[in-house]
Amino acid sequence: MLTDSHCHLASHKFTASEIGNIVTRAREAGVTRLVTLATCLDDLHRNLEIAATHPEVKTCLGIHPCDVHHAPDGAIDVIRDHLHKPQVCGIGETGLDYYHPAPEGWTEENFRKRQRKFLDAHFTLAEESSLPVVIHTRDRSGHASLLDALDLYRVHARKVRAVFHCFIGTREHAEEIIALGGLVSFGGVATFKNASEVLEVATSLPSGSFMVETDSPYLAPHPHRGTRNEPAMIAVIANHLAQSRGESLQQFSSHTTQTAIDFFRGLR
Repeated sequence: MLTDSHCHLASHKFTASEIGNIVTRAREAGVTRLVTLATCLDDLHRNLEIAATHPEVKTCLGIHPCDVHHAPDGAIDVIRDHLHKPQVCGIGETGLDYYHPAPEGWTEENFRKRQRKFLDAHFTLAEESSLPVVIHTRDRSGHASLLDALDLYRVHARKVRAVFHCFIGTREHAEEIIALGGLVSFGGVATFKNASEVLEVATSLPSGSFMVETDSPYLAPHPHRGTRNEPAMIAVIANHLAQSRGESLQQFSSHTTQTAIDFFRGLR
């Protein structure tokens, strides 16, 4: 009864011919629900097709902050046209990324400004459609992108629920997000030997305030770190977190899955 609340099945690291086997391996590992996320207009239709083909899969549609320089100004309108479809359960992946340098032809200031514009537009679209939002934040050091995303979330939090995925912030950051009505989500990083702080946050939060994810094909958990990740590995992450929290795998799976069902539209 595990749920992978964040994966990228339309990634170029997964060939179209192997998606069926990837979903089967996930099912055999006890994963009954998967949420695959679009990151650009180019993979939007592929995510919709995968979700339409596999009953276990739902999708979120959005523009990743690292792709905002490629996305046309009307990208939000394109996304809006698909939000009525039953396979769509949320909006994203959107957010702010201060880790990667600005692309050629862009200043750091202008690139971050466009990211913030797109994130705000995703929040507004979520308000219109009554859908939740999946937020990406990443920094080279510190938590500037997380804090800036939180500032925008405060503006919209009365009408929109957001999850800050692949969460590596502090407990105080997590508690602020939760107080606004949002969630955080933990993935493979929580199993890394050099990320004990992330594990401490994951073990301290109450059930119902967080989900689990693979972010596959990225961030495979220990001891598979460095290999291609896939949804079946959510079992490794869940086992690690359940043991650290002093819960059985069944207890952990039950409350994280219920949290995902409550958060995403149509996830049953």
